[in-house]
Amino acid sequence: MQEYQKWKNYEGLEESLKQELAKLTEEEINDAFFKNLEFGTGGIRGIMGVGTNRMNIYTLTKANYGYANFLLKHFKNPQVVIAYDNRKNSNEFALISARVLGTLGIKTYLFKEITPTPVLSFAIRYLKANGGIVITASHNPPIYNGYKVYNADGSQLNPEFAKEVLDEANKLEDIFSFTPKTKEELEKEGLIQYLDDEVYNAYLNLVKKLSLNNLKKDNFKIVFTSLHGTSSHLGFKLLKELGYDVILVEEQSVPDPEFSTVKSPNPENKEAFNYALRYAKKYNADLCLATDPDADRIGVMYKDNREYKFLDGNQIGALMLYYLVNNRNDLTNKVMFNTIVTSRLGEEIAKAKGIEVFSTLTGFRYIAEQIKLLEGTDKEFFFGYEESNGYLVADFVRDKDSLQSMLVMAELTNYYKQQGMTLSDVLEEIYEKYGYYINETISYTYTGIEGMEKINRLMEHFRTFNFSRINIDRKEDYLYQTVNGEPGLIKLPKSNVLKFYLEDGSWFALRPSGTEPKIKLYISVRGSEREICANKFKKLKAYLEKIISEVQ
Repeated sequence: MQEYQKWKNYEGLEESLKQELAKLTEEEINDAFFKNLEFGTGGIRGIMGVGTNRMNIYTLTKANYGYANFLLKHFKNPQVVIAYDNRKNSNEFALISARVLGTLGIKTYLFKEITPTPVLSFAIRYLKANGGIVITASHNPPIYNGYKVYNADGSQLNPEFAKEVLDEANKLEDIFSFTPKTKEELEKEGLIQYLDDEVYNAYLNLVKKLSLNNLKKDNFKIVFTSLHGTSSHLGFKLLKELGYDVILVEEQSVPDPEFSTVKSPNPENKEAFNYALRYAKKYNADLCLATDPDADRIGVMYKDNREYKFLDGNQIGALMLYYLVNNRNDLTNKVMFNTIVTSRLGEEIAKAKGIEVFSTLTGFRYIAEQIKLLEGTDKEFFFGYEESNGYLVADFVRDKDSLQSMLVMAELTNYYKQQGMTLSDVLEEIYEKYGYYINETISYTYTGIEGMEKINRLMEHFRTFNFSRINIDRKEDYLYQTVNGEPGLIKLPKSNVLKFYLEDGSWFALRPSGTEPKIKLYISVRGSEREICANKFKKLKAYLEKIISEVQ
């Protein structure tokens, strides 16, 4: 491979990467160099290490070279805010980003400590910057890191702009030819500046204003864990200043890049709550809240009599919407956003109150794009969410925000407790009004070149499969933008997603992940009664899993 030889022959290669390169097997060389990192639904994300398909200072230099030239084309004297999470190399990757941008004349504001992604999104507009970067791989395993790039409005770059950044990056043909100035030089020139607590305080003050009811909190306990991530300080501070009795999961408040107390630092998974549950049972807590490492997603478990129950992302969204629509008076001309793989339950709740609903592709950047389009119209943003535990209550942030979500989930759980209701009771009330829903997202991981080929085969198999045991009422192909084979009926951007509707309103969808070597199967079943719904779900899931297992 030409790129492999170039890296092997480069005498200035960082020592740790040089040692890693020397130990690679032929298979590992192919995986590390068979392609360049690309922008997915959450920016660039990849395994850290040596190679063009890896996160390292050289691939980051190239990405930042492209982003810098993109900004210089669109803005005069652009400025950028940079944040980073608790992962290995995140601080180093943030600094190389600042050094590349600074060398090209772009001033950067750098957070001095690990910082939640939603704070970065807020800071861009607060500081009147022209863009932002956050170094994070969200809830991926410890071997990953990532690079999210933001627009001047605080939202992640849309595909059109991301392509422009990549086009600019590819103009740097020799990845080793660009040598950035030192941190000290750029600090002296005023091109790297460090942020103090002003941004954090301004952000928290706005979050606290989202409270809708002034409730007593003397008989309400919350266990909170950041899963070793960026919200440990700010999340705890927010809940304490709101007056809650908060118990911090001490073992997971340490910014550990190995995430040594969890199998996966993902609050979408019940297993991530193992430590929190110990605390909850010890202190008889009412609620467990967990955020992912970059603090844009939230997970929830709650006390239901003598046991603790886990909520999936669709249930959290439904509960938040139900509370908001019933406790806010300003519902006129409001718009709620979800995605094409989100349960329709939230849509039913919103529409019943006269709120308009718009569904986007997966990826919060699409929701943020739609929020911006509301500016200057008579319509206003009300709520936005994804089934993957990402929610936005107020648009001073233009990305999903776990701290906003923490406030709402804490308040609504306390609110219903004071009415003698658990969240199980509230969900039952919602289901009785709008129908029973069961939803599940199943991820299949296939790594490397062979894995990518397997994912492509699965998508093509479902694209042409004849479903003999179920009646497909509607098939949406977002890659070819067809409905039941007829072109031109899907107005969203192209994306490799398939969605199949059954005659009873249930549906399932398949989508390759934009940030991980996975393909995701989404299943959403609706029924008039719980038992009917559960039986339908069980049969559909088994049928679809059988189809997937038979694809070689």
